[in-house]
Amino acid sequence: MIGKEQIIAFAAKKFTQFGSKRFTMDELAALLGISKKTLYKHFLSKEDLVTTCIQYLIDDYNQTLEQLLQDEKDPISSIILMYESAFDRLKYFKPSFIFGLKKYYPASNKVFDDFRDTFVKVRVYNLLEIAKKNGLLLDKVNLDLFCDLYFKRFEEIAFKSNNLFDVHSNKELLNHFIVYSLRGIAKKGYNNPYFK
Repeated sequence: MIGKEQIIAFAAKKFTQFGSKRFTMDELAALLGISKKTLYKHFLSKEDLVTTCIQYLIDDYNQTLEQLLQDEKDPISSIILMYESAFDRLKYFKPSFIFGLKKYYPASNKVFDDFRDTFVKVRVYNLLEIAKKNGLLLDKVNLDLFCDLYFKRFEEIAFKSNNLFDVHSNKELLNHFIVYSLRGIAKKGYNNPYFK
């Protein structure tokens, strides 16, 4: 018997692969070998399932970050590692997944937007603040503006018309979206291994 957690993990993979709107509850039930009625025992609606899948993906990513960053002391390297991990995941997402949330699943989109905002305004911002206090960044850098310009909604740019993840390597995207931006606000003499 397939449990709720297995349904969520499988559905999350299929939604990101095919788009949350395009991949139907009928297809999900058929692939899992269960009835659609069984799905609705666990989830009130498709949007409920999509929202649960979004939260599942967020929780999984946050858990990965905790393990990844536990030994990292440099705040700039931490930011780069966080985005490197994000890019490794996003390369498997179809653009229709992100855009479908906005158009068809407002509750799911809110969960995703709240995560993204917290990620940038709390996690990234706090690490930038530590870097600035430690004398690694230029004194005049406006951290709020920098976050808004370089870290907010980068996935929408990456997925716009041409999926940049299909055209460029993760390393190239990481460098152009994240590393070069951070290097531009770093003080001379700060040697970060990612800046080489």
